[in-house]
Amino acid sequence: MRTLAPVALLALVVAAAPIPVDAQQPGKVARIGWLAFGSSSLEPRSREMQGHFRQGLRELGWIEGQNLVIEYRYAEGRAERFPDLAAELVRLQVDVIVTSSGEPAILAAKRATTTIPIVMAISADPVGSGLVASLARPGGNVTGLSILAPEVAGKRLQLLKDAVPRVSRVAVLWNAAYPGKALELSETQSAARALGVKLHSVEVRGPNDFPSAFSEITKVRPDALITFSDPLTNSERRRIVDFAVRNRLPMISETRSFADTGGLMTYGASVADLVRRSAIYVDKILKGAKPADLPVEQPTKFELVVNLKTAKALGLTIPPSLLLRADQVIQ
Repeated sequence: MRTLAPVALLALVVAAAPIPVDAQQPGKVARIGWLAFGSSSLEPRSREMQGHFRQGLRELGWIEGQNLVIEYRYAEGRAERFPDLAAELVRLQVDVIVTSSGEPAILAAKRATTTIPIVMAISADPVGSGLVASLARPGGNVTGLSILAPEVAGKRLQLLKDAVPRVSRVAVLWNAAYPGKALELSETQSAARALGVKLHSVEVRGPNDFPSAFSEITKVRPDALITFSDPLTNSERRRIVDFAVRNRLPMISETRSFADTGGLMTYGASVADLVRRSAIYVDKILKGAKPADLPVEQPTKFELVVNLKTAKALGLTIPPSLLLRADQVIQ
């Protein structure tokens, strides 16, 4: 009877050995949890954000329905639902949790798990909010991108002055319950002092606060309005824009969705670019990288959008020099 040679016997033993359960196996379907503030996948902004994210994944070879499943969870515009939704994604044992809804969603996910990686597509102040130890060395299970809101707040006020030089008194509408926005207000106040502009802070904390906030702004009689962007103000942008136009207030905000809705101007990081880039983090994590080792990135693409249709409705003539600087002019 013939016996197997030692080398052949070793090959059979290796072939029969079990594959480590944590190894990335060919054909494995990844599962991602998507945590969002919006109402549903049918809501336009939700569709837009999902589209940018899926595009980024497709460019890296991750195709939903083939090698990828995305579990979508929506807070229906109620931030208090984030903890339960995050806990639900943890119970589903997703490989990564991703959110483009800022600090409240990220904090809820971080409290729900210390092991599942969390990718933040948008964060206003990740260090100040306690999400990461530092931008270069996040530590823990959270990483992603920062929208760098505080640092561009001063430039936003300068652009408003460039568009409407007569502006000397400006109301600032912002969500005081949102982490990181107080720092953005501080930066805007510093810029206002340098520009000789008087600011009047008007706070909101929930949807029911807007009528009284609008009433306060009307009493102050400002020359213009600045609106900080966060999930709450974004979801209420139609009300805000309608109020500004009705009261003939030139308004500048952070995200281009306000200009698309009819606001005069927006300046800030490209949200579409940030959400697409968040897919790079997901790809690296699915391939074995640890969130603690992936530095938090800052925006590389900023965009200035001017709505000329609104300018005409307000009786404003936007300086040609400013229009030349705009990334998009809405006619």
